[in-house]
Amino acid sequence: MRKEYMVGARLPLEWVREQELIEGVGQSDRSTTVRRLLSRGIRNRKLEYYVRQYGEGKVTLARAARDAGVSLWEMIDYARARKVSAQYDLEDLKQDLGVIHGSLGNRE
Repeated sequence: MRKEYMVGARLPLEWVREQELIEGVGQSDRSTTVRRLLSRGIRNRKLEYYVRQYGEGKVTLARAARDAGVSLWEMIDYARARKVSAQYDLEDLKQDLGVIHGSLGNRE
């Protein structure tokens, strides 16, 4: 069962005017427009937070993607666009090669 809550906020007049423009273009009511904008804002904030966590080496890229609610490919693209360097070192490579070698050995 989906629960919804009423939330009130004071907004600068400029934001309200911008929102009204978006409503007109999107041909949607105020509530729908606010929900869409808030949803995009939350998604962007999560992406920013988790790509920073990845960049600091606190989480893996896969974990960052999962926690942000996006695919691994989306997170890779997002990290690349923000010039976050890959958190992949020699030990990671050795571990991955060991996994690959082990899986190839099982085929024989």
